[in-house]
Amino acid sequence: MTFLQRYPKAAKVAKANFIVAFIALAIGGLFGFLQALHRTNVFRGFINSGQYYTVLTGHGVLLAIIFTTFFIAGLFVWGVTRSLEREPENLTFTWTWFWLMVVGLTMAAIAILGGLVPGSSIRAAVLYTFYPPLQAHPLFYIGLALVIIGSWMAGADWFRSYLKWRKNHPSERIPLLTFMALFTMLMWYVCTIGVALEVVVLLIPWSLGWVTDIEPLLPRTLFWYFGHAVVYFWLLPAYYVWYAILPKFSGGRLFSDSMTRIVFIIFLILSTPVGFHHQYADAGISLGFKFYAMATTLLLLLPSLMTMFTVIAGMEHGARQRGGKGYLAWIGKLPWDNPPFVGCALAGIMFAAGGFSGMINASMNINIMIHNTLWVPGHFHLTVGTAVALTFMAVSYWLIPQLTGKKLKHKTMALVQPYAWFLGMTLMSNAMHRAGLAGIPRRTAEPEYTGFDFHAVFGSIGEMKWQIAIGGTILTISLVMFLWVIVATWWKGERSEQPVDESIPTPLSGKEHTPAVLDNIKLWLGLAILLVILAYTFPLWDMVKDGLFSPGIGPRPS
Repeated sequence: MTFLQRYPKAAKVAKANFIVAFIALAIGGLFGFLQALHRTNVFRGFINSGQYYTVLTGHGVLLAIIFTTFFIAGLFVWGVTRSLEREPENLTFTWTWFWLMVVGLTMAAIAILGGLVPGSSIRAAVLYTFYPPLQAHPLFYIGLALVIIGSWMAGADWFRSYLKWRKNHPSERIPLLTFMALFTMLMWYVCTIGVALEVVVLLIPWSLGWVTDIEPLLPRTLFWYFGHAVVYFWLLPAYYVWYAILPKFSGGRLFSDSMTRIVFIIFLILSTPVGFHHQYADAGISLGFKFYAMATTLLLLLPSLMTMFTVIAGMEHGARQRGGKGYLAWIGKLPWDNPPFVGCALAGIMFAAGGFSGMINASMNINIMIHNTLWVPGHFHLTVGTAVALTFMAVSYWLIPQLTGKKLKHKTMALVQPYAWFLGMTLMSNAMHRAGLAGIPRRTAEPEYTGFDFHAVFGSIGEMKWQIAIGGTILTISLVMFLWVIVATWWKGERSEQPVDESIPTPLSGKEHTPAVLDNIKLWLGLAILLVILAYTFPLWDMVKDGLFSPGIGPRPS
């Protein structure tokens, strides 16, 4: 039986989340294409430079917050339901969190798109970071708050299913798909405390006129308490796919159940105390706290390296089952003609490259060279824009047939699409990194660098400009190909009793070899909270001592 036949209610919920995610992906991707043409001065006929910042906000919010959150919700509904073998416990509650997030995203989208309407008082050109002094319409902040509240409820839904399952299986290990979903959500609960406080306590009253001034350091600190950990909220579901499903695409099996659990535990513990590494250039924060954030950030290289080893080991096992031999020749035996595998594998390669540029971002002294330059979005597009987005697209080629009961259409197009994305991102991100080293700023519609010649070291500005525009165009074509395949499969696909092989092989080293302490949720959550307290209590107290909340400085009644 297919997933759709076994769990029709869960399938309906997952499909609803994916529909919203793909709509956000389409609109956000279009906005990205407009940016690539406009800021490179290749074509400026679609938007003007004032509208550029509205488009930039839409691109960041729709892709980095809306697309990811809804896709993750659909993925975890599928994974928790499948691994616990039970439908959602209370379907009314499940649909409540879904529609709450839809209402929230609609409000935020209205605020953003209002900036494209001449004379509109509803606008939100505040970029992805949305902290003061830039101010958006209250609809924007209230809408994002509802999205976060809805995601909290979604996590509670999955924990409820787990607790019901635990009553009937008191001595069993947490199924791996559920374990990864729960630990991702625990990290999400910890890190979203910061942005929830920022939005509800500071930004909503400020946008409504209830307070007149906000000292920028506090909302910046609260945002980056959340702002780096959210990267792992996007990344861990990609790991979810790489660990649990990619070995199957390779024809092999997951290398180690225990190593998978350890990686997710480390991310829960270390993801949130690293936020100050985004504030190296901010005055008002002690150098010692920034150094602590740098050290903690660099420690996160450990689970990434563990992931590289574990995932590649699973892929190698699959290739050797297919006749692969030698130290590297086995790579040629991997299924490079299988769209889900190709997308996930290329996403992993891009993530490795993003890890190297990420070490530059995390290092306090070298970071100053690339801070607020085009290097940063170059890095961001390797990690979230490819490691996460391309993985989500690739696994959709496997998940959508399960949820619809229809065979994948246009398989050749589905195969070409990940290669096109890889090519486009290679061009665009390469040029962005080099442009950042040349000092070209990010977040500007007017990068007019006449009179400067960086050709000897970095390449000419004109060459980098065209590489960004061409890369962005190829990415847009790849996105259209993906959406075409998904829509065609959903509406025109051939119904089948078994549209895709849904099986997931057991790990080479399974849960029977995994220490029981790894399933101790209270222990690891408590340790994560302790490290957050150590990282943020003292710097926030320093801000208070420096007069952050003194009359005339902090938020005050209008």
